[in-house]
Amino acid sequence: MTNRKTPRSTGSTTQAGIPAVSDRNSLTVGQDGPIVLHDHHLIETMQHFNRMNVPERRPHAKGAGAFGKLTITEDVSNYTSAAVFQPGTETEMLARFSTVAGELASPDTWRDLRGFALKFYTSEGNFDLVGNHTPIFFVRDPMKFQHFIRSQKRLPDSGLRDNTMQWDFWTQNPESAHQVAYLMGQRGLPRTWRNMNGYGSHTYMWVNAQGEKFWVKYHFLTNQGMEFFTNDEAERMAGVDADYHRRDLFESIERGDYPSWDLWVQIMPFDDAKTYRFNPFDLTKIWSKKDYPRIKVGTMELHRNPENFFAQIEQAAFSPGNMVPGVGMSPDKMLLARNFSYADAQRYRIGTNFQQLPVNRPIVDVHSYNFDGNMRYEHTGARSTYVPNSFGDSWSDEEGTIENSWVSDGELVRQAYTLRDDDDDFGQAHTLVREVMDDAQRDELVETVVGSLATVVEPVLSNAIQYWKNIDEDVGARIEQDVRAGAWDGEQQPGGDPLDLKR
Repeated sequence: MTNRKTPRSTGSTTQAGIPAVSDRNSLTVGQDGPIVLHDHHLIETMQHFNRMNVPERRPHAKGAGAFGKLTITEDVSNYTSAAVFQPGTETEMLARFSTVAGELASPDTWRDLRGFALKFYTSEGNFDLVGNHTPIFFVRDPMKFQHFIRSQKRLPDSGLRDNTMQWDFWTQNPESAHQVAYLMGQRGLPRTWRNMNGYGSHTYMWVNAQGEKFWVKYHFLTNQGMEFFTNDEAERMAGVDADYHRRDLFESIERGDYPSWDLWVQIMPFDDAKTYRFNPFDLTKIWSKKDYPRIKVGTMELHRNPENFFAQIEQAAFSPGNMVPGVGMSPDKMLLARNFSYADAQRYRIGTNFQQLPVNRPIVDVHSYNFDGNMRYEHTGARSTYVPNSFGDSWSDEEGTIENSWVSDGELVRQAYTLRDDDDDFGQAHTLVREVMDDAQRDELVETVVGSLATVVEPVLSNAIQYWKNIDEDVGARIEQDVRAGAWDGEQQPGGDPLDLKR
C-alpha cells in the first residue's frame, strides 16, 4: 500500500486526519469516573462501527470474487463492433461468484444456483455481464421473480427455510422445470467456483460495424474441468468450512494457480428468431448447439485477489444495463426488467453515486448530466448543469433509429410468450434428464429430490411428484416410490425433522 503522510510518524488519526490521542482508553472524569461526551474519537469510532455494514443483497448475498483479464484470441468482428471483443484486445475485469438464496453467513456448499457476475473495464465504458452457472433460469416473466426469491428465503413466523414453500412455487410455475432439473442434478453442487461454467443466460444482441444485427448467448467454459460434490460431501463441508468456495478461490490465486474460462458464444442470425422452434428470448430455454454451434471468442483469467473485501467485492455493483456500443438488449422480458432492477438495488444498497466508487468506476472519463446526490465526491466544477447550453459543454443529440433496436408492435397485454413449434415447459427438462444425464447421474438426481421432499406437506408433495413425472415418467415414478415409502405417519409438518421418518 502507498504510504500516506500523517501529522505524526506513528499512531493513528481521526477520519478528519487529526492525530488520535488513544485507541485504547476513553476520556473519563478521573481514572474511575464516567465517560464524557466530548471524547470525539470515541464517539466517531462507535458511530462508524454502527454504520460499517451496508444492506446485504436480497439474492446473491453470499459471494466473493477476484480481478483478472479477458483476452480475445479469435476474430468475431463480423458479429460485433464492441471494442472489448476485437481480436487481440485485453480488458481488465472483475468477477463475483455467489449463491442465490443464502444469506451472508450461509454455507457456500448448499445446493443452490451460483451467480457468475462480470464487470469489464473497457475503452468504451463499463460492460457488465450478469449471469449464473446454468444457461437458463426458473422463470421467464419478471413479475414472478420477487415471488421466486421469497419462496427460497424464510417463513414469516419461525424464520426457518422451508422446502414446502420452495416446491409449492416450483410446481405452480412449470416453466421452472428445466432449471430445477439442473439444480437437482450435479450442477447444483459445484466442487469449487473454479470447476463450474458460467453463462450470460439471457439472449443479447450483437451489432457489427456495418449495422448488421445478431442474437448472442455467452458461455464461459471452465478450463479446470467440471467437478461436483456429492450430497454427503457438500453437507459435511458446510459444517467443516462454510466459506470453502471463497477460501478455495482466494488461495488458488494466492499460490499462482490462476483459474481461467474460455469464452464461447452462440450466434443466431437476426431473422432466425422469428421462426426458431423455441422462443429464443425465453430465459427458461436453451438454443440447441446442433442448431447454433459454439464459436470461441477468447479466454478469461483471474489473477489478482482483492486487497480489501468490503471495498472491492461487497461494494462491487453490477447491472445488465451497462451496455457498450456493439452490444444490446433483446426482447427477453427478464433481461429488460433486470435492466432497471439491478441499478436501482445498488442505489438503495450502497448509495446514489455508487458508480464513483473505485471498484465501479470506468477507466474512461465520465461526462454525465446527473448531478449531486449523497456521497458525491467527483464533481463538475462550474460546468453547465443543463442542455442545450451556450458555453461549450458537450451533450449527446443523436436522432433516428438506434443500432441495437428491434421492431415490436401490438396491443398491450398481460400474457406469456407465444408458443413455438417445440415450446413447452417440460420438453427441455426431459432432454436434460433423459439424454444428457447418464444412469449414475439420474440415480443421484432421484436421491437428491427424494431428500428435498422429505418434509414437504400435501398437496404440494403430490404436486411435486406429478411435476417430476411430467419431466420424465420413469424418474417421477422412482421419486414417488421412494418418497411414499418414507412418508410421515399422521399429519406432515413443514420444517419437521427429516431424520424422524418411519421407513
